[in-house]
Amino acid sequence: MFTGIVEETGEVVSFVEGAESWRLTIRAKLVVSDMGIGDSLACNGCCLTVVAIDGDTLSFDLLDETVRLTSFAGVKAGSLINLERSLAANGRFGGHVVSGHVDTTGDVLEFEPRGKNHYLRVSAPAEFRQYLVYKGSIAIDGMSLTVAEVHEDSLAVWLIPHTLEVTNLQQTKAGDKVNLEFDLLAKYVERQMAARLEQE
Repeated sequence: MFTGIVEETGEVVSFVEGAESWRLTIRAKLVVSDMGIGDSLACNGCCLTVVAIDGDTLSFDLLDETVRLTSFAGVKAGSLINLERSLAANGRFGGHVVSGHVDTTGDVLEFEPRGKNHYLRVSAPAEFRQYLVYKGSIAIDGMSLTVAEVHEDSLAVWLIPHTLEVTNLQQTKAGDKVNLEFDLLAKYVERQMAARLEQE
């Protein structure tokens, strides 16, 4: 489990297709300090398993399905990746419940400075819009953010300067794809309500 509080950005060293999987290798500073083979790491909000460690680099194997359903298809050497280690039992819960299971991707429609902050608007596929509520939570590329606006086809959030400094948003521009994970609790509530209706 994760909380959507990005610890650092890692830099993509390589992302290549192999015979059995795609291999993503990133260079990081902070998170490598206590990672082991088999550990989970949220990379742009996608929970990946560490399969190799070499100094300050970590490698992961990605299935075709993962590449297809996430924004990883667009990463290349030099891309910045938001990184978060899984929540320790004694860790602080600073964001919201994030599983690391990306629901879908959205397109960045607007990303611009407005006053002292930045405004980010992202498209949201119709089948997931029921999970969007004003002041609710959403994970965008693994960042726990608060929904500021809900539009017919999109959502918008406001970003403080600190978020820009410590995440991959410093490379983000209109037209980019981002990973979206909608509120897990909202999905559980929806499923429970549907089950009750089926029993009536």
